[in-house]
Amino acid sequence: MNTPEQNFAELGLQLPPAPKPMGVYKPCLVDGKHLYLSGHGTVKDDGTLIIGQIGRDMTPEEGKLAAQQVGLAILATIKANLGSLDKVKRVIKVLGMVNCTPDFEKHPFIINGCSELFAKVWGEDNGVGVRSAVGMGSLPGNIPVEIEALFELV
Repeated sequence: MNTPEQNFAELGLQLPPAPKPMGVYKPCLVDGKHLYLSGHGTVKDDGTLIIGQIGRDMTPEEGKLAAQQVGLAILATIKANLGSLDKVKRVIKVLGMVNCTPDFEKHPFIINGCSELFAKVWGEDNGVGVRSAVGMGSLPGNIPVEIEALFELV
């Protein structure tokens, strides 16, 4: 059975730089056996952000890829602060916020971009937690997706 680090390596994906806080907050906080991650945005490999509103500037498929990019930013924060994805036992909760037009209704489809990534890294049992996927009228910097998460540590 592979470790989360091995599973991630097999995906052939690149981690962006761990995002820096854009306000007065910590990107992550360890409390006992829990790792809380603040909302993360669509940080790309070069440190820039994917921007646009889903349903106006982006298709649902592009939004799902943006959510995967947020998942990669979350993984980057975990590695930068804990040293290894192997220190996370499982995903407990994901809150996905989707910057979309008022008539857009496929919020879960968008957030699956992140959830599917986590399932590949930690496996179906440990990589899938409880989740909410909600629509927002806007998000900071006009990013299409923001996600916060809670993990259980090993």
